[in-house]
Order: sequence, then C-alpha cells, then structure tokens
Amino acid sequence: MSGVYERELRAVLAGEKKGVYAITRSCTEVERSLALQVCERPFLVVRAPGSGSEGTGDILALRGDICFPIEVKSSKKDKIYLSGRTKDQYDALMTTGERCGLMTLYAFRLKGVRGDSWRIMKVPVNGLTGKLRSLSRSIPNVPLTRGGKPYLNWQEGMPLHRFLSLISRSDGARSIDAKNNFDNVYTELTKLSI
Repeated sequence: MSGVYERELRAVLAGEKKGVYAITRSCTEVERSLALQVCERPFLVVRAPGSGSEGTGDILALRGDICFPIEVKSSKKDKIYLSGRTKDQYDALMTTGERCGLMTLYAFRLKGVRGDSWRIMKVPVNGLTGKLRSLSRSIPNVPLTRGGKPYLNWQEGMPLHRFLSLISRSDGARSIDAKNNFDNVYTELTKLSI
C-alpha cells in the first residue's frame, strides 16, 4: 500500500500540478499556494534502486542544487516505532547520509486526516555542508523516545506544504529573478537613451 503514497509524493516533488492539487484538496488556499511553489523548482524523482534496501530510501529527489533520499512511511496511527528491519533502515539512512554528505528524510503520510496529511522529518546527520546544512536547520529531526530510540511522530514533523516552500526557495531562483529584473531595467534604460 505504501507504493500508492510513494507515487503520490513522487508526483508532488516532480512539480506535477495535478499531484499537488490532489494532496492539497482539503488544505487552505495558503497551504496550497505554498505547496505549488515546487512546480517552479521541480525535482527529478526516481524510485531508489533496490527500494526498501538499507540506506537508499524509497525515492531519490534530485535537482541541480540539492539531492536527498526519502524513506516513505504511512500509517493510520500518528506514531511509528522503529524496530527490527525499520530500525536497520534508519541506521543505514544515517550511515549513508554521513558517508555521502546527504540529508536523508522520512516522509510520513497519516491516513484519514484532512488538510496536509504529510510530515517531513530528517535523520540527524553530521557533516552536512552548503545548502543542505542550511536546510537541515529548519527541518525537525526524527524524535527519540525516552529510552533514546528513534520513532516517527507525525505531530512533530514539518507539514509537506512548508517543506515544499522551503526547498523551492533558492539563491539560484533569486539570482535568476534578479538577472531578469536587471535585464528589464537595462532594456528600459536603453530605450530612454535612444
């Protein structure tokens, strides 16, 4: 069943408007407009080779400025406790993140909830640099139980629409806008000089 939600998330990250509208059907207009920002800065989203293998996540989101593996989980309950194979996946995501300098994420879809039903959490990774380091400061870590074991708590994750807005902002996009503004001003000044 998680394959359905994996496809849903892939469509959104790829900037498909139909996919964004589908997940924001019961969201506010503000939430929908934040989510739609990904359509301007979409990702190439691929199913990870050996999806479900340790350390790869389920999908890889790639764009010129950032890349991250994402493990997709869904549940009717707002908490998922990691043990056995799921704990091994978590440990492998952490190892892969540190070894490759990647921010590894969990995307948790809560079934049967209205509004934004997705939450994003990151696996804490040391040694991130550049844009990933900046982004990681805003995204909540996978929480820990009192005993120090990681678990997924939907309530503590970042809503997907906020995450999409966060990753859609970039220096690259701003510099393109600034260049376009400069070109427009230059054209107007040139017309006045003639």
